[in-house]
Amino acid sequence: METRFLGKSGLEVSVFGFGTMTFSDGTGMFGGVGATRGDDARRQVDMCIEAGVNLFDTADVYAAGRSEEILGQALGPRRKDVIVATKAFGRMGKSAHDTGLSRRHLVDACNASLKRLGTDWIDLYQVHSFDALVPLDETLRALDDLVTAGKVRYIGCSNFNGWHLMKASAIAERLGTERFIGQQIQYSLMVRDAEDELLPCGVDQGVGALIWSPLAQGFLSGKFRSQSTDAAQRLLLSGRLKAMDTPIGNAVVDALFDLAARHPGATPSQVALNWLLARPGVSTVLIGARSDEQLADNLAAASWSLTADEVAILDQASKTALRYPNSHHRLFTPERNPQLFAR
Repeated sequence: METRFLGKSGLEVSVFGFGTMTFSDGTGMFGGVGATRGDDARRQVDMCIEAGVNLFDTADVYAAGRSEEILGQALGPRRKDVIVATKAFGRMGKSAHDTGLSRRHLVDACNASLKRLGTDWIDLYQVHSFDALVPLDETLRALDDLVTAGKVRYIGCSNFNGWHLMKASAIAERLGTERFIGQQIQYSLMVRDAEDELLPCGVDQGVGALIWSPLAQGFLSGKFRSQSTDAAQRLLLSGRLKAMDTPIGNAVVDALFDLAARHPGATPSQVALNWLLARPGVSTVLIGARSDEQLADNLAAASWSLTADEVAILDQASKTALRYPNSHHRLFTPERNPQLFAR
């Protein structure tokens, strides 16, 4: 499997990483996403490693810490051969310092994650959201101290705004602390908001993108297509995915099926994943699966690529209006703003 450097760092990550939100006993926050554990978790980790995946992503808040525990157990002695990424921010207790990005919480959260993962270090430690109540100076100094202590190798952020990311980069430069090398963000053919600020900022500042929800909660797999089963349609119409059942959404799914037909054995999910790998600033795409079959299908996307013309077809099918001020830049000064995505 292809690897790419994460941002302007020496950390090489596989273009597909494995997100372990589904590692759970079925309880706790996000516990309903999945209940993979024990031999099932080990088997999925085996599948990923055999396919060339070297990045495994989790978070302390997933299933109240059980995702980290299950991942650590599933990796076992192979932990030294892979990249383990986890995140901190979410509430892990009832006290005032059991959430957020204060020094107090980050140090405690890191130590707790190390214990649950059964490891001496975290390769990529990410702040899970922006904390408007804690100075970024404090957060970055705390993360820098964790790197100095050898508990963390690299740091990243997740779910920031563009100005949050730029502010963090400027503060790190001013203080001389470790910089974010990765930003874990939502991005897909159905959710292209990251193209407004986050991806251009990441390219400019050398912060690689780790993509979550690349299949838009399964919508881009095609299983909710109008020709699909009645049960799937009821799920679509009754759930969060209803907002995607639009002319644009349907056009995107139709294009995914058409392009998949051009590649023997390919599926709409694989097409959607490959589109992401062609986007500027994307270092790795995090895939997750409730079943071995879903995982195998997603991993197979690494065996082929879309052509430039096929990428353009998906660009057009998912096209939405640019928002101000990018709309102004694209209309009046496109030759001076090549970082803008064509939308």
